[in-house]
Amino acid sequence: MIWLIGCKGMLGSEIAHQLDEHNIPWVGSDAEVDITDPLALEAFASAHDRAATKTGGAVSKGKTHTKINWVINCAAFTDVNRAESQAELAEKLNEAGPRNIARTARQIGAKLIHISTDYVFDGTATEPYTEQIEKAPLGVYGKTKAAGEDAVQKEMTQYYILRTAWLYGFDGKNFVYTMTKAMNTHESVQVVNDQRGSPTCTTTLASVILKIIETSEKAPTLFGKNSALPYGIYHCTDIADISWFDFAQKIYSLGKKYGRIKADCSVNPCSTQDYPTPAKRPAYSVLNKDKLQKALKIKLPDWEESLEKFIKSPRFKADR
Repeated sequence: MIWLIGCKGMLGSEIAHQLDEHNIPWVGSDAEVDITDPLALEAFASAHDRAATKTGGAVSKGKTHTKINWVINCAAFTDVNRAESQAELAEKLNEAGPRNIARTARQIGAKLIHISTDYVFDGTATEPYTEQIEKAPLGVYGKTKAAGEDAVQKEMTQYYILRTAWLYGFDGKNFVYTMTKAMNTHESVQVVNDQRGSPTCTTTLASVILKIIETSEKAPTLFGKNSALPYGIYHCTDIADISWFDFAQKIYSLGKKYGRIKADCSVNPCSTQDYPTPAKRPAYSVLNKDKLQKALKIKLPDWEESLEKFIKSPRFKADR
């Protein structure tokens, strides 16, 4: 059984959706289980490990005895700008929380999938970042997420840390919904064109997470060695090397095509200097995905393909 932490967030809700689609048993927790409190995590694990299953949103305690063998941590403080003024809270959720989760997972003998970010890098590279490049975060958000990675690695060995970037999905605040709303209500929008990265739909990341679990569960054991995906850090995004301005232009064209944007709007480029924010962001944070694609024998989707599927989907929430 899978324990999905942060099950009501943007990524967590997509993982839950896909788990239900595949009839995979899971149990979820969100804000009601404080990840900064080790005792709260231990109590939840004790109550559900071997004692409950969840499928299609229903918990059935005491009927099916199922062990929690996977923990997926989607919980985090993700407001990059607000982290600058709420550093203590960001540290609790992004460093102490993962440490507590990793410790709990180790204690119950579960494997952990932990989500991290491209913001652990400083953006000075000129080619996509590999997993081996040393972390050098710029702001509080990146620093606390980098510390969270370190905490997981110190607590256990059976972990997968997935770094992703520029995430958007059907449930929750994100750049696609923000731009769609702005383009419907303003004659023009300005978007930075000197920060480059890889927009990633939650559908991509969730499907990769399920693939990791499937690969590990089905892998044969030879001479005591599991031939599943090796534990460690992996990069997972849609295939892209674009600016926020490029992203916004495509949102506008697809939004018009599928009727999500009904007004005319001019999309104009600006520099980071023209659009100051509390948190400094990396100018270049494209991640190299070769390690993941080779290990799982998959090809990650192109960002334009993912964005089009997202915008035309009936799950798209036009009122966000």
